[in-house]
Amino acid sequence: MSNCANKCEYECSHEVQQMCCVAKGPKHGPAPIPEEGKWVKATQIPDISGLTHGIGWCAPQQGACKLTLNVKKGVIEEALVETIGCSGMTHSAAMAAEVLSGKTILEALNTDLVCDAINVAMRELFLQIAYGRTQTAFSDGGLPIGAGLEDLGKGLRSQIGTMYGTKAKGVRYLEMAEGYILEIGLDKNDEVIGYKFVNLGKMLDAIKKGEDAKTAFEKNVSKYGRYDEAVKKIDPRKE
Repeated sequence: MSNCANKCEYECSHEVQQMCCVAKGPKHGPAPIPEEGKWVKATQIPDISGLTHGIGWCAPQQGACKLTLNVKKGVIEEALVETIGCSGMTHSAAMAAEVLSGKTILEALNTDLVCDAINVAMRELFLQIAYGRTQTAFSDGGLPIGAGLEDLGKGLRSQIGTMYGTKAKGVRYLEMAEGYILEIGLDKNDEVIGYKFVNLGKMLDAIKKGEDAKTAFEKNVSKYGRYDEAVKKIDPRKE
């Protein structure tokens, strides 16, 4: 029997116990990964930092989640959870946003985030973070806590595009990043050339400050494209 058999830290099979020891030469550490402007050889959870985004989806693929995490020294300091396509997801997002902050990335990976789409997004982000593929990989010092809010539009609302179309009746613009679509303008060929919208975030902020709802609405209505040249204007939700 080899004189180093007793060096087995764990229970070993008979075959392994009979083996002689072969010394390991150089110490092969991990390959360095880029993290917030530095090259880091990550061996422990606190070695990981970075801000990144990722997308997840549920098994029936009826909804999706965009997750943004800002990780500092292995701990999630900031989480932005955006969901679309499923009403139940919004409540799951509320719980996940509360749960994620303060957890290490390993804890978060092994936490039930209620919605399958959010869990998948967490898995995808873990891969990016652990392999140094973050958005801040080459940004010195990374981004401050609060940077995740920059993903949102005016009034801290998600950037949403909602469009609907049929072969029989054509396209309907419902919501753009600019806001909730009120009317779409058509030219003489019935082709879309512009639209009128209201910025819901700004409108609601004005109402919260005490402004009359009608006034707040009117002040935040804008136009895009050649809307004023349209020969026909339709409400995309009714016509």
